[in-house]
Amino acid sequence: MTEKLELLEEHRVFDGTQRKYQHHSETLHCTMTFSLFLPNVEKFSNPSLIWWLSGLTCTDDNFTHKAGAQKKAAELGLALVMPDTSPRGETVADDADWDLGQGAGFYVNATQQPWDANYQMYDYIVTELTTIVRETLGLTGSESIMGHSMGGHGALVIGLRNSDRFRAISVFSPIVNPSDVPWGMKAFDAYLGADKQAWASWDASKLLASHDGKSVPILLDQGTADNFLHVQLQPENLIAPEGYPLEIRMQDGYDHSYYFIASFIDEHLEFHQKHL
Repeated sequence: MTEKLELLEEHRVFDGTQRKYQHHSETLHCTMTFSLFLPNVEKFSNPSLIWWLSGLTCTDDNFTHKAGAQKKAAELGLALVMPDTSPRGETVADDADWDLGQGAGFYVNATQQPWDANYQMYDYIVTELTTIVRETLGLTGSESIMGHSMGGHGALVIGLRNSDRFRAISVFSPIVNPSDVPWGMKAFDAYLGADKQAWASWDASKLLASHDGKSVPILLDQGTADNFLHVQLQPENLIAPEGYPLEIRMQDGYDHSYYFIASFIDEHLEFHQKHL
């Protein structure tokens, strides 16, 4: 697998290294990029790893360029991996709308044509990219997962479905109940079909309500000035079983942007470090 991984960029930053890679994905049947931050390997030889999943229209660059996470990650000795949000390329199915198709993979395994040929983002992250990170890049430390908006949905679903693997989940402005909000319903109908029973295993609100596995601590930050709060996000619908370690923080005056993420990213990384 090593020969398939191409290093596109490498930058020294805050006593660590920011990289961007390209590879051919056998799961998605296209060329994919992902970004990786590594702390100083002389100080942290086997760092813990946090997965970051971005939102609609984003690539792996958005978090890397805007969140300001590298300084705190370098201090704490945390590696960060940032996948892209969907398969890409001229042969990959797409849609004219910005909230479906390329840039809007929703971290599910599509079952409907034409999406099923490429849109297997869950398997890509949980299996293929995980193998690259572990076997090719040698990152075998403990793991947690975080994300924003559509990526918050993805982090919750992947974290809850793999509770033996991920030590903690944190999310900014997540789509917690995609089965019942416009963004999620549009994507799920396209990718998964009209049968809503097939949607339940991709809906964090339903997964958490019925969760009977290992409890993965969850931190959720939501801005009160977020334009999407009441229609698309609805954090009040994320209800945990009694005693489950879920903390929802409503942050006064913050919106949906990366200014919000940058304001609280250090607290999220410290939250993860505590559980890693």
